[in-house]
Amino acid sequence: MCQPLPKRLLFLFRAAPGLVQERIFPANETIANCLDNPQRWDPKFMCGITGFWVRPQDTREFLSQQILTMNDLLRHRGPDDGGIWVDEQAGIGLANRRLAILDLSSSGHQPIFSRCGRFVIAYNGEVYNFESIRQELKEEGKTFRSHTDTETIVEACAAWGLPKSLERLNGMFAFALWDRMERTLSLVRDRIGIKPLYYGRFGTTVLFGSELKALVAHPAFKREIDRNSLALYFRHGYIPSPYTIYKGIRRLPPGHSLTMSSTGDSLESSSYWSAKSFEVFDDDQLSDDEATTQLEALLRDAVRLQMVSDVPIGAFLSGGVDSSTIVALMQAQSAQRIRTFSIGFVERDYNEADYATSVARHLGTDHLNLYVSPEQIAESVEKLPEMYDEPFADSSQIPTYLLSRLTRQHVTVSLSGDGGDELFGGYDHYRQLHRRWKMLRRVPRPLRSLGAKAVQSFLRSPDVFHHGGNYKLWNMFRNVPGILESDSPELLSHYCLSHWRDPSAVVNASREPVTVFTDEDQWTKTADPRHRMMYLDLITYLPDDVLTKLDRASMAVSLEARVPLLDHRVVEFAMQLPSRLNFRNHEGKWLLRQVLQRYLPKNLYHRPKMGFSVPLGAWLRGVLRPWAEELLGERLHAQSGLLDEVSIQQKWIEHVNGAHDWGQQLWSVLMFQAWYRRWL
Repeated sequence: MCQPLPKRLLFLFRAAPGLVQERIFPANETIANCLDNPQRWDPKFMCGITGFWVRPQDTREFLSQQILTMNDLLRHRGPDDGGIWVDEQAGIGLANRRLAILDLSSSGHQPIFSRCGRFVIAYNGEVYNFESIRQELKEEGKTFRSHTDTETIVEACAAWGLPKSLERLNGMFAFALWDRMERTLSLVRDRIGIKPLYYGRFGTTVLFGSELKALVAHPAFKREIDRNSLALYFRHGYIPSPYTIYKGIRRLPPGHSLTMSSTGDSLESSSYWSAKSFEVFDDDQLSDDEATTQLEALLRDAVRLQMVSDVPIGAFLSGGVDSSTIVALMQAQSAQRIRTFSIGFVERDYNEADYATSVARHLGTDHLNLYVSPEQIAESVEKLPEMYDEPFADSSQIPTYLLSRLTRQHVTVSLSGDGGDELFGGYDHYRQLHRRWKMLRRVPRPLRSLGAKAVQSFLRSPDVFHHGGNYKLWNMFRNVPGILESDSPELLSHYCLSHWRDPSAVVNASREPVTVFTDEDQWTKTADPRHRMMYLDLITYLPDDVLTKLDRASMAVSLEARVPLLDHRVVEFAMQLPSRLNFRNHEGKWLLRQVLQRYLPKNLYHRPKMGFSVPLGAWLRGVLRPWAEELLGERLHAQSGLLDEVSIQQKWIEHVNGAHDWGQQLWSVLMFQAWYRRWL
């Protein structure tokens, strides 16, 4: 695939090193110094990328200044080093920030060129099996200058082409690949969506990057809110892919790539991997012991690969099934005591630190707990708008950030147990909604519609909740119409898990666009409703909420978070499991618990699921009330004309008075307000 460049380009590459090197600038140098001394480039980097592609009409200095500005805004993702490359003739600029994990020498510097000079890559992430890919390339005659996964990827693309290379990669990644011969730009995101990548076109300029803040810095960017995406945000608490808060910008979906040529105007992405393509095993295809042994082997290897690091490594530990499994497998494969970290709250119903301590003591890890103070909570919320540069309302973002900050004081890499609930049926709503759906499908649709109308009429009656003491009655019935009108497990899940169940009543002049939740063609066709809901969460809630939260919180403190449960081999195996291996004895994660039981006594992890939740309602009435009242008092939503102020203020009054717990709904308003104040 990596044919020699045409003679003219080959001459420029060899005779004019500036085409390759004079545009690679260390973060601590001025533009002038770097241009004068093209040999001055530093070691290290890897955890954030950005760039643009414009028609080549700007001056060299202008393009260089733009890419430096964009890259500097990602410094938190990679404080060790930064590098850029600009080809002003082609109008392309690539940039990278690096958090040094593997090969801490200068040979790990990015952007990196293939040996033949044809391909340039800016890359964010970790490819855990790069050693085996590297060996395969060596057997084909390739030579290497570094010991980095970045160089391995670009040489694989040069040797095999992008599609075949993606089939071999095992890891979390987002990268931009420029073909200097064909003048094409390819953007790629990992299968599960662990690492982020945004892109969009403004006139003749295409922008891309790991975070929106880098794109916003480019002069071509237009900060225009997409009201329809905002409606999606108020429904879900996050904006589902491929939409973003800004018009003209999209999030590249997991398992997708996008290739642009100089003559094409299309920015359509295509899928190179899909969890939908894996069929569920027959019930008798795997015995319980066979399934447990296979899953354990896959998990052990995933953990082994993700423990490879040239810097200190540890793990988040909550004491739940997911994180305990990861830590148990880490400690079983390590000669040293693993460093583990957890977070606790003074409110006992939300405190998992004691459970984590018990698990750590049994496994023999070197464990540390952080107990969160009210001052730390108040301090953290002020940082959230900068961290999440589009509206994001998962309140567990606060403890995730605080835990990441604690962990970064001791290690540079931390393994996390995220993904276990979506893969192995851990969320309570899978079982609850499954029971509801079984009852609903027995009732004829016309009868359900009549029932929904009757309940709606009842709820509109002024006697229902306008008189004191009837809030509980209203709460009992307010969700019934939407449940009765749901015609599939997906739509039932979509309605019941919504933050605001009618976002168009909150976001003025908005209309929700089609998403995976509402497009039947994108649903998996398996028979079990629980499996269908798990699949929906795997491709939406997991990448757009859980992994976004983990990425921004960890990268904000320059911590690399790895997720062994989301090794694509584990995901593929989990997607094929029949429900009997996940749901048993009125709880989920049966098979994952069987694996953990080989390392940990059942009494240490068998308890009601807590999740990483926070006492949000109480915080908004207490420690966060001054902050919340200040934001609501600024009336930013009223000034912008985006939100319906009356309904928001009514919910705030009811919440503060204790008449109703509107914590989740108000948090989405407050996070939007904080974002709006920071970015617009």
